[in-house]
Amino acid sequence: MKAEYKIAIIGAGNIGLAIAEGLIASKVTKSKNITLTRRKHHLLDQYEQLGFITTKNNIKAVQNSDIIILSVEPSQADGVLDEIAEGVEENHHLLISVVSGLGIKHIKKRLGKNIDIVRAMPNTAIAIKDSMTCLASTSSNGNSLKTAAAIFNTLGLTKVIREEQMAPATALAACGLAFFLRATRAASQGGIEIGFHAEDAIEIASQTAKGAAGLLLCNRNHPEFEIDKVTTPRGVTISGLNQMEHDGFSSAMIRGIVTSAEKASRLYVTEEDDEE
Repeated sequence: MKAEYKIAIIGAGNIGLAIAEGLIASKVTKSKNITLTRRKHHLLDQYEQLGFITTKNNIKAVQNSDIIILSVEPSQADGVLDEIAEGVEENHHLLISVVSGLGIKHIKKRLGKNIDIVRAMPNTAIAIKDSMTCLASTSSNGNSLKTAAAIFNTLGLTKVIREEQMAPATALAACGLAFFLRATRAASQGGIEIGFHAEDAIEIASQTAKGAAGLLLCNRNHPEFEIDKVTTPRGVTISGLNQMEHDGFSSAMIRGIVTSAEKASRLYVTEEDDEE
């Protein structure tokens, strides 16, 4: 991504601000090149002091940008798209949407413009620059995906997928964060029952979960390969694993992910979608 690109983040809430902070921390661009918009403008005062341009005027922000990052609630998306449509220019703007369930076809129809659009699905670990962000685009212009990846690689890891996989990505990467947090909580509760204080149990469980994920990301092995390293015949690890499986641990996780994916696929069904 070119450092001189002007970026407008429309809807600078938690995700939007995390993106802005990641870009600056990684020195991809400077704060003076980023415009932040929010209806409650006073909540951006500290960012204005850091050199960001802040405004309530979405159209003005779009007109002064090359890249538009749409980061609003799904219920607000149509209204914002209608609002900024007059400021969007074909053959100039790239729009990156982090709005859950909002399809590229719908965005283009709402804008009435043929511009490059990339969908991005980060998770809340974006706040600590450790998100898993899935990207998708129907554009034949590979530069659009490269630009989006350059932005979100400052905030964790990225993976390019097909647009039809965005609902599954929502379940596995975005909702999945909560699933792994719940698993960690369960592990810490087990730790309490066997004798640890709550704060110690959470710390031990969290670091252990981090280590497990690190092994998979660094070694690129299948989870069972790493599990085999810590299971021995008649050992304590395999006895615990087998008890969890008897109680449906893996099945429950799979069913949870499938259920979330099914609901994610229905998040943003419009009248136009129903007619097709």
